[in-house]
Amino acid sequence: MVRRNNVHPANARSLRAAAARLRRGELVAFPTETVYGLGANALDERAVAKIFAAKGRPGDNPLIVHVGDLKMLRRVIRRMPPLAARLAAQFWPGPLTIVLSKKSSVPSLVTAGLDTVAVRMPQGLARDLVRLAGVPIAAPSANLSGRPSPTTAAHVAEDFPDVYVLDGGPTAHGLESTVVTLEPHPAVLRQGALSEESLRKCIPGLGRRETSSRRAAGRVGRAGGGGARRRPRAAAPSPAVSPGTKYTHYAPSRPLILFLRKSSLRSYFRSHPSALVLCPNRVSSFFPKQNLLLLGNSPEEIGRNLFAALRTRRKGTELLALAIPRRGVGRAVMDRLTRAATRMVR
Repeated sequence: MVRRNNVHPANARSLRAAAARLRRGELVAFPTETVYGLGANALDERAVAKIFAAKGRPGDNPLIVHVGDLKMLRRVIRRMPPLAARLAAQFWPGPLTIVLSKKSSVPSLVTAGLDTVAVRMPQGLARDLVRLAGVPIAAPSANLSGRPSPTTAAHVAEDFPDVYVLDGGPTAHGLESTVVTLEPHPAVLRQGALSEESLRKCIPGLGRRETSSRRAAGRVGRAGGGGARRRPRAAAPSPAVSPGTKYTHYAPSRPLILFLRKSSLRSYFRSHPSALVLCPNRVSSFFPKQNLLLLGNSPEEIGRNLFAALRTRRKGTELLALAIPRRGVGRAVMDRLTRAATRMVR
């Protein structure tokens, strides 16, 4: 693929240029270990407003604020509870976002008017960029709202041809960060690259808070059944408590059908041979090679390759995906597939 003019290799020179842009209130897209983010100075309300305008993101959907170190964290949160400190010590830098009480210095636009802010300390190049910029960076995924999250710089350039993009190669996890809250009780708000099992070793009583979009996701039918494409839900009267949990997300450019059983997928494919199959390697032998988008074997591999498969430009009338067990990272994979699906088939 030809490199676009707005895509720059992630070297020392482009990192300095990106940091300067952020300090000036401009937008920069950059790779994290999870997905690519569309970043702005989190303490500059005008800069943050550019994120919402560029993405077409609803204002009641809060953003995640990325910090470079604990000193910078103290610029955006009121206090660090002992449990949050324990989580940070074990999982930061890394793909964990913690919802904490915010300082007044954080614009209400960042938090959708909530008195809490979602924060994390990213790994690698993203953390280097935050430190160079010298300001916390608000950054949702660098895609138009509703589209699959980007895991390469080329994905970002498809949606934002005029935004400065740092190209750090494919992202390591391919799934967004896991979001947890500590109040009133520790709970996972969004499944992500860090599994619940890993978190429970640190928080034995960790719960799970079901979101409205998860409860409403998809129509379940039989293999030959119809079903209208799911429309985005109307805005609820209150903001989302976590980024990425309120609206329809990850929708590919063509219908996606999620099959809960392998037999249903095989039956449907026989009568729809022009479809593309998002396929775990273990069942690839059941389908022609020209119809396959191989995702890998483990839940981690499938998660890493999922969004790229949803963005495929290969010809095919629709996308067919097979459910995987909701264990470990498989929970996050199924969360994304459920949100992206036009309908589900037993």
